[in-house]
Amino acid sequence: MPGVKRERHGNVGILTLNEPASLNAMTPDLLGDLAVAIAETTGDPDVRALVLTGAGRGFCSGQNLKAAQILGDDIAAGVMKYYWPAFKAMRECRVPIVVAVNGVAAGGGFSLAMAGDMIVAARSARFIQVFSRIALVPDLGSTWLLPRLIGRQRALELMMTNEALSADQAKEWGLVREVFDDAALPDGALELARKLASGPTRALVATRRLIDESEHASYADQFRREIETQAEIRLSTDALEGRNAFIEKRAAVFTGR
Repeated sequence: MPGVKRERHGNVGILTLNEPASLNAMTPDLLGDLAVAIAETTGDPDVRALVLTGAGRGFCSGQNLKAAQILGDDIAAGVMKYYWPAFKAMRECRVPIVVAVNGVAAGGGFSLAMAGDMIVAARSARFIQVFSRIALVPDLGSTWLLPRLIGRQRALELMMTNEALSADQAKEWGLVREVFDDAALPDGALELARKLASGPTRALVATRRLIDESEHASYADQFRREIETQAEIRLSTDALEGRNAFIEKRAAVFTGR
């Protein structure tokens, strides 16, 4: 059955877009299942990080045009109803998300990859915007996310020329954290996710939220918001453990609480 495959490796959940015949092209069903899979997997308090990847030869080839009619005549309403919940779930996930891009991430698939916290890529991975090739504008958050990751000039270059960005170039530009040989990608992504899962995940997610909020805040407002968040989180179990470990000169053991 098409959808999202769920696995568990210790305290890391692995979610795999599982429509390889279409290079995991987006459909309302696929993204609906992704939103559900994120909620179900992170509903387990022992899961402290996620990896999102794609089955087969590609991560996600973008919109499945055959499924577009499901969105209805009001495309904006259809996209917000069927697609936004998955993107929202990623941006608000209670644990860090590592996106492992295998093969192509095109159009909306490129947008989906950027919705996570960190991207790692197979050496064969390619990132391409696609939209202007068919006289459309980038969507699903690309114009918000991409300039913030690689800068305005480079984002416009990719969006206007439709040139594919290689994994190595994506790393050089700061889009991708690390590039692995294709066969090594799953283990590399899992290792990074385990590193995040062993950290103070509540603080990591609060950091993500502060960075997102900063895009719309003044310096003074953000300065205050950081301290307000600090005041909330400093009483967490992990924060207390971190301070005690520092005083006792030992490695901290975080639990995500």
